[in-house]
Amino acid sequence: MMARVLIKLGKWIAVVVLVFFLSLLGIRAWDSQRGDPLALWQTYVPHELTASEIDATDWAGYLAAEQRVFDEVKTQVSDKLDASDRVVTNRYFEGAPMYPEHFKIDWNRSYVLEPSGPPVGAVVLIHGLTDSLYSLRDIAELYRDRGFVAIGLRVPGHGTVPAALTEAQWPDWLAATRLAMREARRRAGPQAPIHMVGYSNGGALALKYTLDACEHEELTMPSRLVLLSPMIGVTSFARFAGLAGLPAILPAFAKAAWLDLIPEYNPFKYNSFPVNAARQTYLLTDVIRAQMQQLARVQKLSRLPPILTFQSVVDDTVSAPAVLRTLYAQLPDNGSEVVLFDVNRNHRFDSLLRASSLQALQHLVSPGTHPFRITVIANAAENDSHTVARTTEADGGKSTVTPLSINYPDNIFSMSHIALPFPTNDPLYGTEPDMSENFGVRLGTAAPRGERGALVLNLDAVLRISSNPFYPYVRERIESVIPPAAHAANAAPARP
Repeated sequence: MMARVLIKLGKWIAVVVLVFFLSLLGIRAWDSQRGDPLALWQTYVPHELTASEIDATDWAGYLAAEQRVFDEVKTQVSDKLDASDRVVTNRYFEGAPMYPEHFKIDWNRSYVLEPSGPPVGAVVLIHGLTDSLYSLRDIAELYRDRGFVAIGLRVPGHGTVPAALTEAQWPDWLAATRLAMREARRRAGPQAPIHMVGYSNGGALALKYTLDACEHEELTMPSRLVLLSPMIGVTSFARFAGLAGLPAILPAFAKAAWLDLIPEYNPFKYNSFPVNAARQTYLLTDVIRAQMQQLARVQKLSRLPPILTFQSVVDDTVSAPAVLRTLYAQLPDNGSEVVLFDVNRNHRFDSLLRASSLQALQHLVSPGTHPFRITVIANAAENDSHTVARTTEADGGKSTVTPLSINYPDNIFSMSHIALPFPTNDPLYGTEPDMSENFGVRLGTAAPRGERGALVLNLDAVLRISSNPFYPYVRERIESVIPPAAHAANAAPARP
């Protein structure tokens, strides 16, 4: 009797769940019909190399394939725009001021920055999701000026059209990372140090490659990782993002394959965001989490190189706690450090900041000793715009407080995920842009007031800080881990 009741109850629960699920899909399908139809840059998918093809080619072959991709975008998108899309706020319109092909350097493409003399090392730089290598150009130039050859990798699916991310797969991104590391070793020679710099999703790719190098001797082990806002964990929504795109199986609901459909006015970053991009980030971070646990069990994480990470305590794109709990909690005592940027504890924000934001720092850093160094960039005191670097050495070592010559700006309540790699004088994202360069738009100075819906800008572009007032500190810290030329030239590889 009880068994029949339980079976009946189970059937009813299944029916309720199914109805709820179908209702959500129906709402999602209905919602996707609002707004304009998909544009060419949201439907045309260029032909990128697959993982197996990338593994079989060299850097020159990758660049040749990349050129073919950009040629496709020109002929299949820019040359075929409807009259309504030929506007000055569209990066794909040749007449727009932010059309990338007009610039002296198109930072959407892979690049190599050569030092003035023989390279003393190499660095591979990997940008974030929907992003481009523009984000890491200042750091690339820093390494170049210190004698390193800087190899900027355009991750497949990026720098072209956002539709490319509707079919992108993270193994293709990882294959491109392996290729860039092979090129770095070729250019630097067998003895020189090789660093990896990863921003956001690029940080995840740098870490995944390094974890693979712990298991596979044939992969070049980097001697140092530098990570900015690394995508070690993502929000729980990303795990189920694929469900949001299910209605797109039917052509009539193709827009359901997108989480955001926004005009493309940024020359070096997609504004539109497809469901598949979120899905791929979840798959990649889930693999990293499992691999970290597996390597910890077999005691292979001791092979990891030192890692220097910069992370805002509040981050709406990635999981800041995952940086500490998934990555740093399992690191060996190898000289790694995490630099955390606290919220601005100026009293003018007390009633505006959420309690979770004010408590983010204490939730991130657990009490007790850690096998890594922790530095917190914060107000010197509450309601004091002066800032300090509070550093606690690894294994319960001494704590120091170093005053910084940087004030926390009164109009900035926190750092953001996207701000960390950009100086305030960045011509595109800076709050005080260098006017000697012009990329068609100044996104860091946008603070307009008016009626909502009147601008092509979304609220992220207006409210989210896009440059880092503490960037001089970031740059100084990165420079401190770049080996001096004499030492780098004689450095032994991380392993044979």
